[in-house]
Amino acid sequence: MTSLRRRALVSGTLLSIGIAGRAKLRRLTSEDVRGQVVLITGGSRGLGLALAREFARRGCQIAICGRDEDSLVRARDELSVTGADVLAIPCDVSDPGQIDRLVTEINGRFGQIDILIANAGQIEVGPFATTTDADFENALDVMFWGILRPARVVLPAMRHRGRGRIVTITSIGGKVSVPHLMPFSVAKFAAVGLSEGLRAELAGTGVKVTTVVPGLMRTGSYLNVEYRGNPEAEYAWFSLGASLPLISMDAGRAAGQIVAATIRGDPEVILSLPAAALARAHGLLPGLTTDVLGLVNRLLPSTPSDGGRRARGHEIEGEHQSRALGVATALGRKAAVTFNQLPPPSSNDER
Repeated sequence: MTSLRRRALVSGTLLSIGIAGRAKLRRLTSEDVRGQVVLITGGSRGLGLALAREFARRGCQIAICGRDEDSLVRARDELSVTGADVLAIPCDVSDPGQIDRLVTEINGRFGQIDILIANAGQIEVGPFATTTDADFENALDVMFWGILRPARVVLPAMRHRGRGRIVTITSIGGKVSVPHLMPFSVAKFAAVGLSEGLRAELAGTGVKVTTVVPGLMRTGSYLNVEYRGNPEAEYAWFSLGASLPLISMDAGRAAGQIVAATIRGDPEVILSLPAAALARAHGLLPGLTTDVLGLVNRLLPSTPSDGGRRARGHEIEGEHQSRALGVATALGRKAAVTFNQLPPPSSNDER
C-alpha cells in the first residue's frame, strides 16, 4: 500500500470515527421527552403553534399562553383533537403578575414544568424616525423581560430536580441589527445575551439553555405586524421576505429542528441558510455587513414628511395589496391559515 493511500485510509477512518462518536454523543445527551410538560409562550399562533404540534407529536403535555383568547381556544381545540393533554391560558408575558399566575396554574394541573419555550414576540416595521421610546420599551417588555421573568420563576424547581430545558427563540435580528426593525432587533440582542449568559451560569446544574436564532419564517405573521411611516410600502417588502421560499423557511420544518435541538440540549441553532450566512459574515466582517445593510436601507421606504401613519398587515392586505403582490405572497397567506394567523387577532404577541 502506498503512503498516499495509507494516509487517505487513516484520514477516512478517523473521519468515520469522529462522525460516529458525535452521533453517539448526541444520543447520550438526548432524552426521551414523552410525558414531559412543555410551556410555550406565544403558543397559539405561528412558530409557537408549530412547536406545540411537534412537542405534542412526541407525547408531551402542552401548556400554551398568549394574549388573544380566540386564537388560544382554536389552538387548544386543534391540539386536543390529536390526543394531546393541553392547557391554554391567556397571559401577557410583559406582566409579572400574569406570569406568576400562569406558572402556578400549570403546576396545579401538571405538577411541574420540564421545558420552557420562550417564544412570545412582536414585530413593528418602519424607519427609526417613526419609532418612539414606548416602542422600544414595549419590545423589551415582551422579548426580553418576557423571557427573563418566566425563566426566573421556573428555574428554582428545575435546579432542585437537576434537570430542565429553557429555549429562547431569538432572531437573526439579535445577531445583526436590521434596518426598519430597530425595536425588534434591540430586544432580540438583549434576548441573545440573556440566553447565552444563562447557559454559561447553569452549566453543570442539569438545566440546559438553547438559543434559537431563526431567519425569516413562513408563519403568516406579516399579516399581524404593525407597519409605520409608509405602511403599504413597508408591507410590500416585508411580506415578500416572509413568503418567498428561498428567503423564508417553512415553520413546520423549523419547529422540528428546534425540538430536536431542545432534546439534545444544543447551545445554539441558527435556522435557514441565509440567516447562518449573514450571522457568520457579520461575525467575521461586522463593518462590511453594516455598510451593506446601510446600502439596503437606501432601498427601503423613506419616512414621509409628516411622519406617516401606522397600519397592520391584515388591514393593508384587505385594502391596498396589489394583485401581483398577492400572487407573490401566496405561500405566506397559506402559512397564515396553517398557523392560526386568521382571522385577524387583536394583538401580535405571537410570531
